[in-house]
Amino acid sequence: MTTRVVCYGLGPIGMGIARLACTRSGIQIVGAIDVDPQKAGRDLGELLGRSAIGVTVSIDAARTLSRVHPDVVLHATQSSLAAVAPQLRECITAGANVISTCEELAYPWSAQPQLAADLDAAARAAGVTLLGTGVNPGYAMDALPLMLTAACAEVRAMRVLRIVDAAQRRGPLQRKIGAGLTPDEFAQRVREGAVRHVGLAESLHMIAATLGWQLDAGDDTIMPILAGCAVVTEHVSVEAGQVAGVHQIARGYIGEREVITLDLRMYVGAPDPQDTVEIDGNPPLRMTIAGGIHGDIATAAIAVNTIASIRKAEPGLLSMTDVPLVHYW
Repeated sequence: MTTRVVCYGLGPIGMGIARLACTRSGIQIVGAIDVDPQKAGRDLGELLGRSAIGVTVSIDAARTLSRVHPDVVLHATQSSLAAVAPQLRECITAGANVISTCEELAYPWSAQPQLAADLDAAARAAGVTLLGTGVNPGYAMDALPLMLTAACAEVRAMRVLRIVDAAQRRGPLQRKIGAGLTPDEFAQRVREGAVRHVGLAESLHMIAATLGWQLDAGDDTIMPILAGCAVVTEHVSVEAGQVAGVHQIARGYIGEREVITLDLRMYVGAPDPQDTVEIDGNPPLRMTIAGGIHGDIATAAIAVNTIASIRKAEPGLLSMTDVPLVHYW
């Protein structure tokens, strides 16, 4: 079965998604959308460094969607659900299933319940599925740890540690975590909401809801990680004493007991990248992925690999815990 796909958003992540989608049999890219006038009017294949594929990038989303009638839209534009909601509604109105890398869409029911309900109703009415996913949120710190609990007769608590060497990641992410700022500049950006990993709270609530835990309290702390020596990447230069990145921890409590701990350390020059899950349960489990999961590669892969699952899923706004098991195909 061939799936007709539109690539909506052609920034670094969107380009990675489009590049991978081009290589998969069973996927036919029928449209591409981006607001960048430098990309509009160009062939998507040529933008990707390939031969032309006969798909011209357009800035007119509504026209493109109504013209090509996609089965699935691979959406990668912004982190804010409020900002991308009009884009998602356009896709739903066109009768397309949507796989989006919008972090706040991964589990929006706790932070934005009314918007989540509205999008769910729209998707159900149109008979399509809307899903937010990616490496984090969507996999490394929520869906993957939850999958591990299948082997447990009891789960009392969960701790997830993700250490990322941001020097290996895209430029916008390095800037989003504050690399190269002074500590005072970092503190100001945190107050403004400009420096943080978006999606940790969504992962926290996804885990709690899936395990049937009613949290009594939660917190989300953001701290700078300072560089011990100079670090130079393709995108930023960080002097010793400047901010190398972010240390962000989300915690969930039942009573006074800390039952969920999500510990994210994302900074340039991180010496020991890893993804580690520890489950206090019966039996206790500990899993470490040495070297960690490369976020940019994995986000593109997860978006593309989810196509098969979303086409089998029920209509409505879903999370990664609701769709059939996502795997490589």
